[in-house]
Amino acid sequence: MKSRLDPLTVAAMAVTVVSVSATAPLTAAASASPLAMAFWRNCLGFAVLGPLLLLLRRREVVRVARGERGILRREQWRPLVFGFLAATSLALHFAAFMTSTRLTSVAMSTALVATQPVWQALIAAGQGVRAPRRTWAGLALSVLGAAAAGGLDIRSGGTALLGDLLALVGAVAQAGYTALSERSRADVSTPLYSTFTSLVCGLELLALCLLAHIPLTGFDRATHLSLLGLLLLPQILGLGSLNFALGRTSATTMSVLLLLETPVAALAAWWFMEQGIKPATVPGLLLIIVGVTVVVTSGSSRGKAATQQGRHRRTGTPPYPASALPAPQPPTMPLHGGASPELVTGFAEKFAAAHDVRVLVPTSPGFSKAGDGPDPPLLDITSIAPLTRSTHRSKRPPHMMSRQE
Repeated sequence: MKSRLDPLTVAAMAVTVVSVSATAPLTAAASASPLAMAFWRNCLGFAVLGPLLLLLRRREVVRVARGERGILRREQWRPLVFGFLAATSLALHFAAFMTSTRLTSVAMSTALVATQPVWQALIAAGQGVRAPRRTWAGLALSVLGAAAAGGLDIRSGGTALLGDLLALVGAVAQAGYTALSERSRADVSTPLYSTFTSLVCGLELLALCLLAHIPLTGFDRATHLSLLGLLLLPQILGLGSLNFALGRTSATTMSVLLLLETPVAALAAWWFMEQGIKPATVPGLLLIIVGVTVVVTSGSSRGKAATQQGRHRRTGTPPYPASALPAPQPPTMPLHGGASPELVTGFAEKFAAAHDVRVLVPTSPGFSKAGDGPDPPLLDITSIAPLTRSTHRSKRPPHMMSRQE
């Protein structure tokens, strides 16, 4: 998509970076347990997202509560399981990352957590996705930078080394959350999914705090201010401005821009907490940022190359005579149903049988979006299901009818 860097967009991007960068310093400045801080962050987030969900997506919540999505009844257990696992990964991310800010420096913690795209690329490679050479080069730079920046902590050992390892665990957990979320987002809107993950994540952190006998009340004034800052800055301002900026610029641009979290967080920790940066760690921290930048931009370059190649193939002369062209196919309907075809397979089969169309999901061949053009029309499952149930019952075999029919 084309970026529109007007003053309002630039301001939103700056607010995003500053707000997200406040997470580590605010956590490190509080006196309460990091696990208690993680619990209250998710609890307060759910308290904000819950009313917004009822206000913006009340019909969707009612449909889910009443089970009116019976057409997807058999497939709902898969996104539910993956959504629960994604929320568990998010809870692990918060627990590991926020604890690491107390054991190591803010600069090291944020830099190591920022390696999440590197682990995301490794997860994709493990799933059979071929990564370009630039991705592996960026991964090597990030690993080299992490080893160089953590060299002092490795030699000294103690809590600093444990903090570095927890920061890496937080990065891996965040990558796992992203990968699992791609498989759990079947026909669920972003507000509903965010509220669900916040609720599950908060409950898991609550159970962990209770098992470890971690106090959840009786905090001092500094902790209360830190919790308020975590709610207002990364939870509300950060996510809100990020979503606004993503509507006007590319996700790759924002991913690279968010790497500024490390120097901004380090500057905030130095200004408010008098926490300095060891000069020996600076080259390693820079290598981490450069390596992650290479990983992020390599995926974008590959996607643009594939789009350009697809355009040439569509506009060029076919390498076969007209008589060898395939037979006409039924109309094609892109279906917004998630990141994995099997999540909406059952519904796609039912709808295709009723309407004589070929249903595509975002990862099906032919669903690609033009890099600089408008997005293809998307139809949501929730808007199609009532039409299918009411006007095409006779076209579907009896065993495909939903229970409500």
